[in-house]
Amino acid sequence: MHIAVVGSGYVGLVAATCLSEMGNDVICVDKDGKKIDDLNNGIVPIYEPGLRPMIERNVMEKRLTFTTDIALAVKNSSIIFIAVGTPPDEDGSADLSHVLSVASDIARHMDGHRIVVNKSTVPVGTADLVRQEIEKRTSHPVNVVSNPEFLKEGTAIDDFMKPDRVVIGTDSDEVAEVMAELYSPFVRTNNPVLVMSNHSAEMTKYVANSLLATRISFMNEIANMCDAVGADVHDVRIGIGSDRRIGPSFLFPGAGFGGSCFPKDIRALQQTALENSVRLRVLKAVTDVNEDQKRLLVRKVHDHFGPNLEEVRIGVWGISFKPNTDDIREAPALTVIDGLLDGGAGVSVYDPQAMDNARGVLGERVRYAGSAYDALEGADALVLVTEWTEFREPDFPRIADIMRSKVVFDGRNVFNPVKLRKLGFTYYGIGRNA
Repeated sequence: MHIAVVGSGYVGLVAATCLSEMGNDVICVDKDGKKIDDLNNGIVPIYEPGLRPMIERNVMEKRLTFTTDIALAVKNSSIIFIAVGTPPDEDGSADLSHVLSVASDIARHMDGHRIVVNKSTVPVGTADLVRQEIEKRTSHPVNVVSNPEFLKEGTAIDDFMKPDRVVIGTDSDEVAEVMAELYSPFVRTNNPVLVMSNHSAEMTKYVANSLLATRISFMNEIANMCDAVGADVHDVRIGIGSDRRIGPSFLFPGAGFGGSCFPKDIRALQQTALENSVRLRVLKAVTDVNEDQKRLLVRKVHDHFGPNLEEVRIGVWGISFKPNTDDIREAPALTVIDGLLDGGAGVSVYDPQAMDNARGVLGERVRYAGSAYDALEGADALVLVTEWTEFREPDFPRIADIMRSKVVFDGRNVFNPVKLRKLGFTYYGIGRNA
């Protein structure tokens, strides 16, 4: 098939690349000329495992091209994906200006029927708005499909190539067949292609992310209670996760969630609810708990060292909001680092991929270490915020030698507290201080 993907951000670039991997001819469009120049020169703007070699392979095979010319892309494609950003407005609602601007551009360059697919995360009713935007600018027929993405940063390639499910929102049987054919190579193991209304598809995306975030905030509250009553949240998590009605996923407590999806999608769903006179009280609690949880590690540091941290040096491991990405949007580590700096601490930071992005936010307020161990030279404490695999089994005897005092604040419960205490470390986890 001949496909255009408008937007070369996280979702658009992954979608364009994976669709071309299956033999489709894909044109990826972006108005950012520098980004397109970089992609044409082999420079990939985001870190995602497996993405760069897949881009290189499909560009070499001439199945994937990058351009700023949306007219070229629209005229040479039968299916056009909209994959541009929907940043939150001040009230938390999704800003649809970029989506509607692309819809207007598509309408101006259509020369016949097109299927326009909303891949951006958008609130209920956006497909209707996109269709209206196109129909008021062209007489050519158009079908607008809602096709939400369910990608996890760090495993996005695998998620797209082997999806749990594909959600197609459309009221046209013919368009549903076209979309099912497009996705058929990705669901050969019979994972479902779910066809529903546009409104239901748009809701599905927001509800999925909101429910996952709810599980995280709930477990964070339970972990904090475990600390208070002398229970171990690790045992509790296994105990409840063994129930098939609950399952083990997203039951790991920690320093809170961040990223470009969960916080933004919860706020957008809450705003949509308000506009329709519905109160989503649980989601308000999810957000409140998460914001408080991001500050928990700082409180633990103060509980140990006191209110004044001016003589305290701290090494922070992990800045990205999760492992295997360089994305630091709403990352808990930024809240932790700000809190430590506000207390007067000297802070050294290390992250395997997010250092450049961190510099753009933190500036010169912290020291940027060359390695995980470098961040701990002369430090009074290690604060782990992001559970990169290289942090899971470090050389603790070496760490004990290079640190000034042996204190560990484990914001993701990746270390064995019994092992660390035997080595002479003071250990603080999340719900593991029984």
